Amino acid sequence: MLYFCTMESNRQKKIGGILQKDLVEVLQGAATSGGLKGIIISVSKVKVTSDLSIAKVYLSIFPNKEAQNLLDGIQSNTPLIRHELSQRTKHQLRRMPHLEFFIDDSLEYIDQIDRSLKGEDNPIADPDLLEKRKKS
Repeated sequence: MLYFCTMESNRQKKIGGILQKDLVEVLQGAATSGGLKGIIISVSKVKVTSDLSIAKVYLSIFPNKEAQNLLDGIQSNTPLIRHELSQRTKHQLRRMPHLEFFIDDSLEYIDQIDRSLKGEDNPIADPDLLEKRKKS
């Protein structure tokens, strides 16, 4: 089993940056050519394992209600995306890492905290919010 170390080496950061830049172009291009108008896909972070074999890709998708459907489509097309990336980075990388895609929900989480701090999410006025706040 591979573990991500807490300190990324410069090489891991460099490869992550290259993959992030090219993945944005590939995914956004695929979304627009696929007829998905008004959907923004951004790659918020790419973490590469120390042996450079796996890249965990965190995606922010707007609007958020389309996120899971798009993630499923992206995961089913991972071999095509990996091939397109390998064509783009063939002069920079010898081997293309295996890609794993995840939804980055940190912006939604920050928005929920912001609403709670402003008092918009009041559990006294709306008791249903308490169920959402329980730790699993």
